[in-house]
Formats: sequence, C-alpha cells, structure tokens
Amino acid sequence: MARMTASDLAPAHRPPQSLEPRRYRGVNWLGLRTLYAREVRRFWKVGLQTVAAPVVTTLLYMLIFVVAMQGVSPPVGTVPFAEFVAPGLVMMAILNNAFANASSSLIQAKLMGTAPDFLTPPLSPAEQAAGFSLGAATRGVVVGAVTALVVFLLARRVTVVEPWAVLYFGITASFMMGFAGVIAGLWSEKFDQLSAVTNFVIVPLTFLSGTFYLIDRLPEPFATLSRFNPFFYLIDGFRYGFIGHADSDLRIGVMLTSVLTVALGGLCWILFRRGYKLKS
Repeated sequence: MARMTASDLAPAHRPPQSLEPRRYRGVNWLGLRTLYAREVRRFWKVGLQTVAAPVVTTLLYMLIFVVAMQGVSPPVGTVPFAEFVAPGLVMMAILNNAFANASSSLIQAKLMGTAPDFLTPPLSPAEQAAGFSLGAATRGVVVGAVTALVVFLLARRVTVVEPWAVLYFGITASFMMGFAGVIAGLWSEKFDQLSAVTNFVIVPLTFLSGTFYLIDRLPEPFATLSRFNPFFYLIDGFRYGFIGHADSDLRIGVMLTSVLTVALGGLCWILFRRGYKLKS
C-alpha cells in the first residue's frame, strides 16, 4: 500500500490555516507589548521586594549621611550636603534596579526552563531586546520616582533646575542598565555568576562615581580614572538637573552615555539573534 503524503490529504483533513505560524510585517507590536507587560507584572507582583525595599535602603543611606555629615561645610558652593547627595542616591536606585530586573528575569527563565515563552512566539531579536530593556527601564524609573519623593523630604530645598537633564540622564540610565542586565543575564548560567557581576562590577562602579563626594577631591590617578566611569557622568548629569552645577562637561556626558547605550543595545540584539546560551 502506498504511503499517503500531506498533499494527498483532503482539505477537510489538512491542518486549519489558523494553526500555522503567524507572520508579521514590520514590528510585532502585540508580541512586544505582551513581553513588556510580562516584565512589568513580574516585578510589580512582588512590589514590596522590588520597589519598597530599594526605597527603604536608599532612605537609610540618606539618614546616615545627613546625620553623619551634619554641620560639615557644603561640598559644592552653597549647596548643603543633603541636597548634594540626594540626587546621587536616587540615580543609584535607578541603576541598580534597572540592572537587577533584566538580569534576574533572564537567568530565572533559563534556570526554570521558561525561556521558550519568549523564544517560541514570533518575536525578532530586536523585539526581544526591546521588551526586556523596556521592562527594566520601567522598574528603574518607578523606583527612582518613588525614591525621589521619599528622599527629597529630607532635603526639602531640592528643586528641579534643569528638567531636561533629569529626564535625559534618568531615562538613559534606565535603558543603559536594562541592556547591561540583559547581557549579564544571558551570560550568567547560575545566580553565583550574576552575583559576581553585581558585586565586582556594578557596585564598585556605583560607589566610585562621585555619589557622596566630588571626584576632584580624590588623589591621582583615581580622580582621572573616575572620569572613565560612565556612572559618574550619569550621576553628575542627573545631579546637575537639581542643583544646577556639574562636575564635568555635560556635552561629554551626553555623548558618552548615548553611544554606550546604543552599543549595549546593539550587543543585546546580536546575542538574541544568535540565541546566546538560550538555544542548544
């Protein structure tokens, strides 16, 4: 008896057209929106841990430094120390939480075997990178906004002097660290490796970025080396938006952070396109 092929099947026995993979022209907005919503709901469901906890930690930093530095001469002209350090602490919260959201989401997906949830749907590498980075940026902005509301209660004289600087550096920092978190999450095969990246790269760069001091007060070569730290330009530019004083050339900061963010986004696209550590 001859073997029957798919072409010999009657139309009634063929798979329905609706079960075939759906093709999209341009951007798959439905898939991108779904991936983004998944990332936002993921951190929002545990908001006490992902939003409230960072705010409490930043508030403790603020309380300790304000009390410890009470009576000390202002570090920048006539700006009190509390008003100087407050924007830096807010930016720290943005950087750390944007990175943590994307990196933890991807490594959990790999360890729990849920990576097919975003690999199987018709999402392009660019849409995958955009979905994870947008979710991370959203968490960074949300945590930064809530932290600012709480921290600025202790620095009551803080006002927004240059709104463009606050928006640009805040949003750019969120996307930059979102892309960095994607790269770290794809590279890491276990939480120990991810913790190593956080403890030996992210935390040192954050604390050595002029959050609590002016880098010009550092001895050489540390003062010069600090100017190669992208976090320094993010914090300095963000602080400029509130106090109207910058410790660096803002044009360099804008250029450097823009190029770095685009480069990290391009690297994310390459890694997703290759299925780096996602496809066997």
